[in-house]
Amino acid sequence: MNILICCNGRPPSGGLLSKLKADAECIIAADGGARTLIEAGIKPDFITGDMDSFGTETGDALPDGIILLSNPDQETNDLEKALKLAKEKGGSRIVICGATGYRIDHTLKNLSVMLQFQGSFSSIVIIDDHAACIMLPKKFSMKRRPGSPVSLFPMSGRVDGITTSGLKYSLSNEFMENGVRDGSSNEAVSEDITIEYKSGALLLIIPVEWPLPF
Repeated sequence: MNILICCNGRPPSGGLLSKLKADAECIIAADGGARTLIEAGIKPDFITGDMDSFGTETGDALPDGIILLSNPDQETNDLEKALKLAKEKGGSRIVICGATGYRIDHTLKNLSVMLQFQGSFSSIVIIDDHAACIMLPKKFSMKRRPGSPVSLFPMSGRVDGITTSGLKYSLSNEFMENGVRDGSSNEAVSEDITIEYKSGALLLIIPVEWPLPF
C-alpha cells in the first residue's frame, strides 16, 4: 500500500501535494501536518501525534470522517508515531512531505527516523519542492537525465565499498565518512545510474523530477 505522511515542517506546494495525493492509497497526518493538508483541501484518513500542534487547544476543527489517534509518548516524535501507524496499516511504499524546512534539528531528526524505519517498508521517501531522498538498498539502479545533480551522504557515519556507474565522479570500492568525505553535488552523465555499497547506510538525494525513480 502506498501511504502519504504529512509532517509539520515547511508545507509543500499545492502542485506537489496534488501529485502525492494522486499516488496515495492512505494519508496520515503527523500532528500539525493535518493543518497543512486540510488547508490544501485534502482530508487525511488519520491524524496521529502528541497533538501539541493541532487540535481544539490550538483552535483547529476536526473535519468529519477523520480518525484522530492521540499519542502523548514523548520518547518518539510525530513522524515515528505516523510510521508506526503506517506499518500497522500495511504500508509498503511510504512518501513523507513536510519533514524538512524551518528547523534544522527537526529535519535531522526526521532523517534519523527514516534510517530507523529503513527495514520496515519497501521504500521510504522524504520529499519537498526541491529534492527527494531515500535510504538506498545495497544495490540500486535508476534512470536520470544527464546533467541532473545526484548527491550521496553517509547516514551511518561511514559507508564502505561504494561503487558507482553513470556519475561524473565515479567511485570504485571506496568509502564516505561524515566530516571526511561525502558525495554531494555529483552529476549524472548517463541515463543509467547504478550505486552499490557493502556496509553502512547511504542516503541518496536528487532534485524532484517526475516520475520519481523510486
